[in-house]
Amino acid sequence: MRIARFSLAQDDTNPRLGLLIADRIIDLAAAAPDLPADLRALLAAGSAARERLDAVAAKGGSGLPLADVRLLAPLRPGKCLAIGLNYRDHAEEMGNALPKHPIVFTKQATAIQDPYGPVHLPRVSDQLDYEGELVCVIGRRCRHVPRDRACEVIAGYCVGNDFSVRDWQRRTGQFTMGKSFDTHAPFGPWLVTADAVEDPHALDLKTYVNDELRQSSNTEQLIFDCYDLIAHLSQAFTLEPGDIIFTGTPSGVGAASAPPRFLHAGDRVRVEIEGLGFIENRIVPEPDATAFID
Repeated sequence: MRIARFSLAQDDTNPRLGLLIADRIIDLAAAAPDLPADLRALLAAGSAARERLDAVAAKGGSGLPLADVRLLAPLRPGKCLAIGLNYRDHAEEMGNALPKHPIVFTKQATAIQDPYGPVHLPRVSDQLDYEGELVCVIGRRCRHVPRDRACEVIAGYCVGNDFSVRDWQRRTGQFTMGKSFDTHAPFGPWLVTADAVEDPHALDLKTYVNDELRQSSNTEQLIFDCYDLIAHLSQAFTLEPGDIIFTGTPSGVGAASAPPRFLHAGDRVRVEIEGLGFIENRIVPEPDATAFID
């Protein structure tokens, strides 16, 4: 099952949820108005909500053409967690030993961007880099989850890009500032539910910049897979429905090239993951309107 968050061109201020069937979206506001209109709330509603979704999917319907809607980030997470140096090939290209424990940092919720929305080239840096990643979405409130039960708390998976401002990332031993610029966490294009993904740790991942293939790997290269990460993170804090985990990036990032190949205004960055779809973002100069005081 694929659950999308979208808006209609004539009503951009009223996001809604829909089920994607082929190239059409069944608007849940019309097909199931009793369900929550927010994906975090929908996930928190548990099995009853899922049964209702299954009934809507089974009934089908004409739906809206995908080309007629604007796809939005599936949700605004309560926690946006991310993992560094979590692919064997990426750790090697950066000259690092394989980590013994997951390297955890956060991306602020204000970094969330739509799957096809513009990404800002910061006015304070020219070292913007891409990181194509598998994103894991939590579906159940949980703590101290054993690895062998971690699959039970995963709602599904998305495609993400952990855009990184490398000079800001290297300023201190903490990654958060360099990873949290506004618009630097696009993900989507929809949530693919966990039951529709046979093995999240056997998916091809590719990143293109202006149609040039820069990253080509497979999630089997993960050092700590999704289940490891959930078991580890939940030892420290409660995971809640709608929390997301950017699980790490493979080799081929711009910073590892000689010389480095950072992004420029006008570049297009596309990340695709087998079975999940793709996201694509154009790099634009950070607008003057980003300077404000409310």
